[in-house]
Amino acid sequence: MIDAGDPVRAVEAVLFASEVPLGVDEIRAYVGPEVDVRAALAALADFYAGRGIELVRRGDRWHFQTAADLAHLLRRDREDSRKLSRAGIETLAIIAYHEPVTRAEIEAIRGVQISKGTIDVLMEAGWVRPAGRREVPGRPLMYATTPGFLSHFGLATRRDLPGIEDLKVAGLLDPVDLALEQLDAAEAAAESETVADDE
Repeated sequence: MIDAGDPVRAVEAVLFASEVPLGVDEIRAYVGPEVDVRAALAALADFYAGRGIELVRRGDRWHFQTAADLAHLLRRDREDSRKLSRAGIETLAIIAYHEPVTRAEIEAIRGVQISKGTIDVLMEAGWVRPAGRREVPGRPLMYATTPGFLSHFGLATRRDLPGIEDLKVAGLLDPVDLALEQLDAAEAAAESETVADDE
């Protein structure tokens, strides 16, 4: 156990030396139960705000990372070779937005079967994990995202995933989907006018 004479320094040392993000209880195991770990984390987050490295929270875990605006200084010619297929991207999005979800539910949403390799690639990337079995006949395996998914995509929680309005603004929705949505809205408006005229 680390001497907690200065609890902020003790928490800082534990986080700096860790290879993986740590939760409050994991940090407390190093610094002792008498240390207010949450207060120390808040003090460290304030101290590192605006510096070259920052203390960030990903889910319920904390770690140090390079400030996002300085990341370009550390990039060299290293390119991430993970290029997901369209099926992989769609499957990852379905799992992220609907977790926990079974293979059958993913296939129902996509409208086509997914190959076994698609989920395997996502699991090898560390973005998807098995999340237990659904209590229905056959007990199908459910899938959910991992803390590695949150970290890779720069999300604190799944609530930070973009909503439909964000996707529209970014131009990432298929124009056909947008046209169908507008058509549905126009039909609903026409129906409500017809009902109002009948009354």
